[in-house]
Amino acid sequence: MKDVTATSVSKNYSHVGMAMQKEGKWFVVEAIPKEGICQTPLKKFLNRNKNKFDKSQTTVARLDNYYQPYFSKAIAYGLERINTPYDEIFLWDDTSYYCSELVYKMFSTQDLPKDAIPFLTHPMTFNDSTGKPMPSWVTYYKTRNQPIPEGIEGTNPNLMASSTKITFVHNYEKE
Repeated sequence: MKDVTATSVSKNYSHVGMAMQKEGKWFVVEAIPKEGICQTPLKKFLNRNKNKFDKSQTTVARLDNYYQPYFSKAIAYGLERINTPYDEIFLWDDTSYYCSELVYKMFSTQDLPKDAIPFLTHPMTFNDSTGKPMPSWVTYYKTRNQPIPEGIEGTNPNLMASSTKITFVHNYEKE
């Protein structure tokens, strides 16, 4: 996924979820392969992706205060979809979700004006800089007997990370 999600953001993101607190404990609502949409304990989430120095490669961003009134509905949207399958084809539908699709829809399904949705979508590309499909994606979709969804509307972690409506507040690699 990192190959098709690169942006000008200095860090290359491959996953996104939304943190929530429940009964004094922190969790992340996320969509992950094999499990689908789930509520993962924060410690498990942080331990999943570590660098060679055994530090979590997780960065925390916070949405602008404008979105504060929308958080509970966003979390409820995600929790209502627990056990929904992961969307391994990355199609923009409502029967399964990939990580950034879930977080995007947690906000876009609310009564926000379209220009106030905190994240963008754009036509996805699975091509390299020459415009040809990357071999890894050709294999990926061939094994799933699916066409590459080139140009289909979607989002990705790096596009979300480039939102002007978030502020990065913590980098676990720098602890």
